[in-house]
Amino acid sequence: MSTDTKLKIAIGADHAGFEYKELLKSFLSDYEVTDFGTYSADSVDYPDFAHPVAEAVETEACDFGVLVCGSANGVAITANKHQKIRAAICWEKEIAELARLHNNANVICIPARFVTENLAKEMVTAFLNTAFEGGRHQGRVNKMSC
Repeated sequence: MSTDTKLKIAIGADHAGFEYKELLKSFLSDYEVTDFGTYSADSVDYPDFAHPVAEAVETEACDFGVLVCGSANGVAITANKHQKIRAAICWEKEIAELARLHNNANVICIPARFVTENLAKEMVTAFLNTAFEGGRHQGRVNKMSC
């Protein structure tokens, strides 16, 4: 990717992750961000937002995805139904780095009810700025698909 090309980020959340999604969307202003909703804190179903984010990454319309819900479990399970998605639940900066470094994760899933806003920003930054190590990890990643 050339240095003048912005990374494309797909972002989505359910009602529990709405505020963090909005915060992260603003925080990611240096990137090309596509917001797949939700657009309020009204109760919604997380698959309605996780599937479009995963599809955008899977089809390479976006480089990475960011999903936020209360525990991150629902959005991660949903996103990982997509064959080319490797969605990782992250609750510490180091986990976000390792998800990229060792697992070549392409979607970060953030548990809004269990991390601070600052930690969410740190994790997304680490996730987007950590390259996949490849090597011995590539063979493992190759075995993930069914």
